[in-house]
Amino acid sequence: TRRAPSCSWSTRAARSPTSERRSDVTTRESAELAQKLGVDIDPELLALALTHRSWAYENGGVPHNERLEFLGDSVLGQAVTVRLFRAHPELDEGALAKRRAAVVSTVALAEVARGIDLGAYVKLGRGEEQTGGREKDSILADTMEAVFGATYLSAGPDAASDLVLRLIEPLLSDPDRYGAAVDPKTALQELAA
Repeated sequence: TRRAPSCSWSTRAARSPTSERRSDVTTRESAELAQKLGVDIDPELLALALTHRSWAYENGGVPHNERLEFLGDSVLGQAVTVRLFRAHPELDEGALAKRRAAVVSTVALAEVARGIDLGAYVKLGRGEEQTGGREKDSILADTMEAVFGATYLSAGPDAASDLVLRLIEPLLSDPDRYGAAVDPKTALQELAA
């Protein structure tokens, strides 16, 4: 695994001025998740990436993972787009866009998150906890994107792209993922055209 640099301007920029070290994310948990991910992420950024807004609101309005999710969405899209572009020179723009959509969707990201048991690490508020938030596709996908964002800030763009591709590769290699099962509405529209 790559060693995360000490707190830098980019790490501080990801946090709000009121950010504080989260005491409920243990060093053991952070190390365990970082080992699963194969990259060393700044523990404070990882804790932030794992903080759902429901937990943040119930704990005095502390920062939550949505800003990191915003960044991670772009990291994910860029890594997958470049990979598909290079791997499939025979495909036109439309076919590349469909493949990208299939592997960056909420359902696909939630599948990746379940594969590394990300839900076990997410900090949720009581309401989300009681309604099965750890298994909700939207929460898992958003947290996965936040982890990609934290990786980008902590270990750099190459490490973030490597992490994305390592986790997404099984989806990219699955030809069934690009069929009607992923997007039945589009498939029906194409049949009707």
